Amino acid sequence: MDKGKAVMGSGRRWAIGFTDNSASPSSRDIPDPPGFNRASQDQDDSAVGKQKKDAEANWKAQKAWEVAQAPFKNLMMMGFMMWMAGSTVHLFSIGITFSALLQPVNALRGVGKMFEPYKDNKVDLLAPKLVFIALNLVGLGLGVWKLNTLGLLPTHLSDWVSSLPPPQEVEYSGGGIPLY
Repeated sequence: MDKGKAVMGSGRRWAIGFTDNSASPSSRDIPDPPGFNRASQDQDDSAVGKQKKDAEANWKAQKAWEVAQAPFKNLMMMGFMMWMAGSTVHLFSIGITFSALLQPVNALRGVGKMFEPYKDNKVDLLAPKLVFIALNLVGLGLGVWKLNTLGLLPTHLSDWVSSLPPPQEVEYSGGGIPLY
């Protein structure tokens, strides 16, 4: 019994064989109708494929730029939170400051993983990575600035050597009515 042939009582009554074992000429031997060219159809398929690849590369480049600019939003939020925390040393301001220091450091450690999904031969990731790194360095600088305003950075010699006197305060307040 041939495979794919409908034979009564075989249980495969509706089976169809897609193999062409006949002696008739194949469809490739039949000439194309006038005005139809198979080569142009193959070229159209390749043009559509190329267009899809270009669209995918453009999408990946756009998403890479979105990822690169994401630290800017975090920078604005962190700056506002630091401003709201004030310039006195207390638990909230220290927590916000160390969060502002750790987030950029962790982001800088994971730059490769962050841009991994967007790797492609057609997509240049150097500029988005540099923008991402620059924005995270600005965030790190913002955290260091906040440490300095809180007085937690050792910026004077007396911070390192205990026998030296602390620097004189240059800040003073005045105004109002003298009470003497």
